[in-house]
Amino acid sequence: MKDLDFPLFKTKSDVYKKFDLTDAKQRQEYFEYKAGPEIKKLREYLQNNSFIAYFMGKKSSGKGTYSKMFAEIVDKDKIAHFSIGDMIRSFDETVRDENKKKELVEFLKKNYRGFLPLEKIMAALETRSTKVLLPTELILALAKREIAKLGKKTIFLDGFPRDLDQISYSLFFRDLIGYRDDADVFILNDVPNSVIDERIKYRMICPVCQTSRNLKLLATKTVEYDKETGKFHLLCDNAACPSLEKGKPSRMVTKEGDEQGIGPIKERLEKDGMLVKEAYNLQGIPKVLLRNSIPVDRVKDITDDYEITPEYVYKYDDKSGKVEISEKPWEVKDDEGNLSNSLMPPPVVVSLIKQLVKALDL
Repeated sequence: MKDLDFPLFKTKSDVYKKFDLTDAKQRQEYFEYKAGPEIKKLREYLQNNSFIAYFMGKKSSGKGTYSKMFAEIVDKDKIAHFSIGDMIRSFDETVRDENKKKELVEFLKKNYRGFLPLEKIMAALETRSTKVLLPTELILALAKREIAKLGKKTIFLDGFPRDLDQISYSLFFRDLIGYRDDADVFILNDVPNSVIDERIKYRMICPVCQTSRNLKLLATKTVEYDKETGKFHLLCDNAACPSLEKGKPSRMVTKEGDEQGIGPIKERLEKDGMLVKEAYNLQGIPKVLLRNSIPVDRVKDITDDYEITPEYVYKYDDKSGKVEISEKPWEVKDDEGNLSNSLMPPPVVVSLIKQLVKALDL
């Protein structure tokens, strides 16, 4: 991210051992190999403690992926990924159900404190627009309500703060939701716009089971070639997909609008980047700094080769009638214009694990 110093974090092993990071079992072994002692410390800490992590980064930068992978590795029963955006979207259904709406109104009468009257607050929920942020006081009240349902867990808070005025609120968030004795930490995630752009442009979903893959960055086991259009298509390989049960894997499709990449969300990305910069300069709260990209000329010193995101290249063989799939390191330009490789999620999570141990003084 421009003007910010996100240090390179070394995950390269002293003794090389290769893992398939797309395989769940090998991924578990990878984490134990790369960060076993730190994982043990975190598990012991979570037996009697919890913490609040404000996970900040650009939209589609992988915050949910990293949070859920961290929980999967450390202790999924004691860690919750809580998305403010998901919470707000869930209220679209609430306001359409009279009973749920009535319950929500009663809750807000007792818990909402703000300048807007309750009638306008409910109108804002019913006519919600992604372009207009709901009042911070409302977000705090709703978050408190939903987080209370989670019990006393460590929370990775995704989507708050979302505006400049919310940065100061976040300093007292743990008190406001009743986690008075918890440690808190900011996790700042730096992912180049070019990475987000290609993640969106090449994203594919199964129209049957909604499984997500990426034509360029996360191929399925089987790829199909369409001679009429000259295009390659991923075939869903989710074992639970009904299309596989019928013996004909579904052809994955591009989600409407994805072909535009970051175009429609460029303004949002700029704002998200500005918020990260503000949080970066906060004093008095520990910070974990994650980066997704590594300059190409530093890769061999910092990471093992299998930790780099591969780019999948396809070639159709006329003779065999089959698609040949090969891999090469995916190269992109970071926000400073440097040619870089993008990391797979697991090494970023290794960095998260090790930095959290230090931030929590374990």
